[in-house]
Amino acid sequence: MGKLTVRALRAVLTLVLVGTAFVQAMMVWVLASGSDPEDGTLPLTAFRLITILGMTSAQVALVCVWRLVSMVRHGTVFSHAAFRYVDGVIGAIVAAALLWFAVTAVNAPGQRDDPGVTLIMGGIGVAVLGVALIVLVLRMLLAQAVARDVEAREMQAELDEVI
Repeated sequence: MGKLTVRALRAVLTLVLVGTAFVQAMMVWVLASGSDPEDGTLPLTAFRLITILGMTSAQVALVCVWRLVSMVRHGTVFSHAAFRYVDGVIGAIVAAALLWFAVTAVNAPGQRDDPGVTLIMGGIGVAVLGVALIVLVLRMLLAQAVARDVEAREMQAELDEVI
């Protein structure tokens, strides 16, 4: 991975992380101070809490991707340490899907006249879970690559002994 690619990705990750942290802080301040510009009804409060948690899951994924990019840059991504960060990304995606299902449930009573909206929102949650499954498959590919790398090192060590 080239330096320009790494820098561009890190710039995007930084912007998103700072942006989500700012929005989270503002939402927490609005909830804690009671200076809600809206009427503060329960669904709105629930949506804000779910949004704060959703941004936290996105931030976890961003930090894990940052660490993986660092490992790629240093040539250490094919190690057992990378699994921790891939698992973090998978967990963050699953958490985001579950939070989306919570948004769907909170929104559903207002959609009694048009239940199709709730079905579409549920479908989006299933699609997000599908992304988690794709990352899980990529984790399995990483596991195979790590196993091959370990095997290659062992064979190289044996060859070095013979020579």
